[in-house]
Amino acid sequence: MKRKLENILITGGAGFIGSNFIHYLFKDNSFKGKIINVDKLTYAGNLENLQDIEKIHGGKRYFFEKADIGDFDRIADLFQKYEIDTLINFAAESHVDRSILGPKDFIETNIIGTFNLLEVARKLWGEVGKEEALFHHVSTDEVYGSVKDGDCFYEYTAYQPNSPYSASKASSDHLVRAYNKTYGLPITISNCSNNYGPYQFPEKLIPLMILNILEEKPLPVYGDGKNVRDWLYVEDHCSAIWHILKYGKVGETYNIGGESELENIELVNILCELIAQIKGRDKDYYKKLICFVTDRPGHDRRYAINCDKLKKELGWQQSYKFENGLDETISWYSENKGWVDRVKSGEYKKWLVINYESR
Repeated sequence: MKRKLENILITGGAGFIGSNFIHYLFKDNSFKGKIINVDKLTYAGNLENLQDIEKIHGGKRYFFEKADIGDFDRIADLFQKYEIDTLINFAAESHVDRSILGPKDFIETNIIGTFNLLEVARKLWGEVGKEEALFHHVSTDEVYGSVKDGDCFYEYTAYQPNSPYSASKASSDHLVRAYNKTYGLPITISNCSNNYGPYQFPEKLIPLMILNILEEKPLPVYGDGKNVRDWLYVEDHCSAIWHILKYGKVGETYNIGGESELENIELVNILCELIAQIKGRDKDYYKKLICFVTDRPGHDRRYAINCDKLKKELGWQQSYKFENGLDETISWYSENKGWVDRVKSGEYKKWLVINYESR
């Protein structure tokens, strides 16, 4: 393997998974390179997630550049400035509900933005150095649609996206693959199941439920609550991506799963019981907050990932059992109320001005 993995451009690095990945790399003593974090800083991007990294590594091995992945000239300049040999594309609009209400941003970021990154890589990496470079595209299991009981998604499963979000990610996946087949661009793709863990924006299911339970607010569950999701702790996702970067075969797709399937209502009940135990209350105390709301349009019934390829070919394995990951996540949100309050109120934007833009 001739990949350099020295100057890594991470798009969307101030978001949930991107910031966790940056933390993960700097904890890995085998990583000696530099990280260039490119983020537009939309509502879910928060540099506060990385203030400790900035303090320790800023200006030496960590660099932040505020930029839109749709700006070809800006991205091209960054490629040349930092001599980028690896790109990891985390940047995406990712909330299904938001895609239903307003799909335009999802088309522009997830499709056109990815296309722009591919064009920059194609033109600047050229023929020379392709063996040392890699374009890794981070995607979702939602591109596969819904799967019947007893079956699961494989890397060869046909795409059948059912929301504007999943359709935009499916399109970007196809573009990335086409750039490998047509232009020889060195790419890998990963499709992951539902992530959870620290720094996740509170609109997503697990942090939303944790915070609402702690504040004794209603716990809204779509439909009958029996939609099934496979849950992947974010640090396990990060370790899987690092495995793919180091050992993955060019042109290949790898599914990343937590192998922890639960109905949504089961998950909410578990969270209620865990927090009740922490608070010293009856195990059913918070379940009275559960309320069922009108199902969202095109709501996929079940996701289930088969990640045998990643395990057998690249030697990856999850490190977190679901219960342990939930405990870690509940503790993090309980102990970081200031972060939660700033994110929910928009106050973190003021933090950004004070700590970054005023320099």
